[in-house]
Amino acid sequence: MSAVGATDKRYTRILLKLSGEALAGDRGVGFDFERIGSFADQIVEVARMGVQLGLVIGGGNIVRGTQLSQMGMDRVGADYMGMLGTVINAMAMQDVLEKKGLDTRVMTAIRMEELAEPYIRRRALRHFEKGRTVIFAAGTGNPYFSTDTAAVLRAIQMKADVIIKATSVDGVYSADPKKDPNATMYESISYRDVMLEELRVMDQTAITLCKENQLPLIVLNLHTPGAIARAINGERVGTLVS
Repeated sequence: MSAVGATDKRYTRILLKLSGEALAGDRGVGFDFERIGSFADQIVEVARMGVQLGLVIGGGNIVRGTQLSQMGMDRVGADYMGMLGTVINAMAMQDVLEKKGLDTRVMTAIRMEELAEPYIRRRALRHFEKGRTVIFAAGTGNPYFSTDTAAVLRAIQMKADVIIKATSVDGVYSADPKKDPNATMYESISYRDVMLEELRVMDQTAITLCKENQLPLIVLNLHTPGAIARAINGERVGTLVS
């Protein structure tokens, strides 16, 4: 978490986590390419600041493994289907980003060389050094782990300065602000308090990984123009969890 050269950037390597539902927009499923284009503009803005950027996208707009398992499907098979959904989203985002002139690579935790590179840590670090944006897909490659956990794991492995979770709300609230008008937003909060208050920032495994590895997390509103760039520059945007 230090500035580099003559710039005023606070973070120089970040991991950005997006939900799959964000790609669907108001449709709830599939893709809203106008919305994806808007997200891509923010990602391109950040990359052109000289920030090394990794990206993890959920698969909820296509299939959720937990929902399928609740409907009676074997959990392992359902989770693998969810992982494949994240690969589809990664390929969609890669296409949009590259049309905007950003050099990207998709790396998957499940080998599928015809579509993307297998995840190899040293190769991913090399992509960062060459200024490429890396989209990490297929979660951790293992069932029973969420894409939140996958995002934190990749952030730790890439030695990211911060993980940014871009959501549809302005930060971390005491309750769901869409349901409780009295919910208050935290400017900052500790991981310990997030766990004690059972705030649904990320699942418990992801939160524990962040806490044990002293990885700061910023939760902000993806729909606020320039929010990601401002957070990277050290401005107080959303909620800082540390």
